[in-house]
Amino acid sequence: MQFRAPKNDGCFIWTRHVIDKMRYYRLSPSRVRRLMTNYERQEQGIAKNTIALGRRIGTKRTGEIWLMYQPYGRRIKIISAWRYPGISPRHEGAPIPEDIRKELENAE
Repeated sequence: MQFRAPKNDGCFIWTRHVIDKMRYYRLSPSRVRRLMTNYERQEQGIAKNTIALGRRIGTKRTGEIWLMYQPYGRRIKIISAWRYPGISPRHEGAPIPEDIRKELENAE
């Protein structure tokens, strides 16, 4: 199945970073959009004024998917998305992989 990059619209702004990560982690745009309303955890993101949302995935609940976004006027700017293997500890912030953390720090 071919990955189709989402287009910016009246609700969402998709960064180049999130499009690359969605392709890498095999996350569809619809899956990321659903996470905006159907999440289990909310944490503070690492970038300025961002929020991270996550939920468990898999039939045995053995992993999580996460996204980080930033309110941008009346729209939402999707910054990043990733899969986390296993279940992350609660109240310790979003479990952001080191490669994503470095890429976001270099982009600021």
